[in-house]
Amino acid sequence: MKYLKIPFYLALMAFIVAAPFLFPAFKTQLATLWLMIIVALTWDMTGGQMGYNSLGNIFFYGTGMYVCAIVGIGIAFNVGEYTNASGGGIYTFTDAQYFGGVLLGCLAAGLFCSLMAVLVGFITFGLRGPYFAIGTLGVAIAAGELVSNWEWVGAGQGIAMPVYPYDLETGKVFFYFLFAGTGVVLFVFLSWLYRTRFGAAINAIRDDEEKAEAMGIHTLRYKLTAWALSAFFVGVAGAISAYQLIHFEPLETAYQTINLGIFMVVCVLLGGKGTLWGPVVGAIVFHVFKEVTWNYLLGWQWVALGALIVVTVVFFQDGIMGWLRVKKPEWFGIRVETSSNDATGAAR
Repeated sequence: MKYLKIPFYLALMAFIVAAPFLFPAFKTQLATLWLMIIVALTWDMTGGQMGYNSLGNIFFYGTGMYVCAIVGIGIAFNVGEYTNASGGGIYTFTDAQYFGGVLLGCLAAGLFCSLMAVLVGFITFGLRGPYFAIGTLGVAIAAGELVSNWEWVGAGQGIAMPVYPYDLETGKVFFYFLFAGTGVVLFVFLSWLYRTRFGAAINAIRDDEEKAEAMGIHTLRYKLTAWALSAFFVGVAGAISAYQLIHFEPLETAYQTINLGIFMVVCVLLGGKGTLWGPVVGAIVFHVFKEVTWNYLLGWQWVALGALIVVTVVFFQDGIMGWLRVKKPEWFGIRVETSSNDATGAAR
């Protein structure tokens, strides 16, 4: 079984590289799919692996967008003048300034969001269960309102980012590979992390935090580290989105608690919490379902998405991966032994 994984992953990597060229009309949708995979995997780090269900991870996504914008614009121009509502002139970025802004902006966004996760976590991790979920949601909503009234970063009008310097189709491929590269790095990192002592520790917190503390596990340290790692990748994803979207607003785009903030949770529930592949499978199924309903059920798309959530919660409480584990245990390397009595009865 182990040797079969190598050809599978090689074929998967080849498909990932070839996807934007095999489906040239869907480059943007494929890039968005990788965004959904990233936010689903990061949400599962705390929600599935550690048992702390957050509704405020969108806070890191929006913060990553703004940090990247400030860094990307600030390396060439005055941010306050650039975002001035009255107009500050025409600003032209060189290729070096653009790509340097993308690189530095993504790095700064990830690091700043990790720092914010630690600072916010000192307060919110004192809450448990639904109180933690509501507390993190409050942080995201408050952040969106504060930024929408901050004139230096454009307030409610948002920020217009530098435009990709080459043609549109090349830009779509560029952003696809930025998202895909981030997603692949995240998946590989998590596949290693969950097999370490760290993975065992956060799983112990999920199963019984009091017993984990009694066993000598510094639970707060592990919770802060897990959320900081999650926030880093969400912040990077937000930074890439800022450049991809070209223009974004604080409430409708950056801190979109109703849309992306909920979608990342649904992806994990659909695929299966606490599994490595669950968030990936859930993100793919949810994104395809969302795109189809958006195109063919105009006006009813939210009804269809709501129905999908209800069906998932009622009939697939362990997600697609949990359902498959029961129906096809051999796919997961689980041997189901049949007792001799059962075998004798079956023979008769």
